[in-house]
Amino acid sequence: MPMPTLSVDARPYPFTFDPATTALVVIDMQRDFMEPGGFGETLGNDVSLLRSTIEPTAAILTAFRAVGIPIIHTREGHQPDLSDLPDAKRDRGNPTLRIGDEGPKGRILVVGEEGQDIVDELKPLPGEPVVDKPGKGAFYATSFGDLLAEAGIKSLIVAGVTTEVCVHTTVREANDRGYECLVLEDCVGSYFPEFHRVALDMIAAQGGIFGWVAPSASVLDALER
Repeated sequence: MPMPTLSVDARPYPFTFDPATTALVVIDMQRDFMEPGGFGETLGNDVSLLRSTIEPTAAILTAFRAVGIPIIHTREGHQPDLSDLPDAKRDRGNPTLRIGDEGPKGRILVVGEEGQDIVDELKPLPGEPVVDKPGKGAFYATSFGDLLAEAGIKSLIVAGVTTEVCVHTTVREANDRGYECLVLEDCVGSYFPEFHRVALDMIAAQGGIFGWVAPSASVLDALER
């Protein structure tokens, strides 16, 4: 029997979704961003600040798998020949290692390398699509939009890193394409706590200009009712 429409206590007002037309999107939970020695650390970031997202995201994955709501994972990364890496992206900033360079976990943000893969705690299960993306947003130069359309998805529940970069870009792109987005505030994270807070406020501001924000516990409560 299909699940009924569910309502989640959220900002700026309750988020209502039909599980049959909803997907969980888990954005870029990769070793290069979340573990020591990866690209995030070469940029001078404290990667431990992202680790708090792992436990609540694992709980959400378990709950969504139990009820059969589709799950899509994304990974930022580039082809080994770096043909999809613009110079403007490679040369930005002053990291100790640049995209494509050899690091402790293989070549930085290169598809197929250990560091570009998803952390062990949040590994996709067989049958869960993994979308490799060369940019910040999940829609650019990927099959992500086609996957959503083919599955009849209308609502996205979003986890991942970082809040103000890849999560924000994807949610903004989804909003422009007509998707309703709920961002799970404890399942997204940033190297900059203030950026995290403001990025979430921006999503829910002005009556939910880009979407909704809620703790993952509110979604778990909705699924258990």
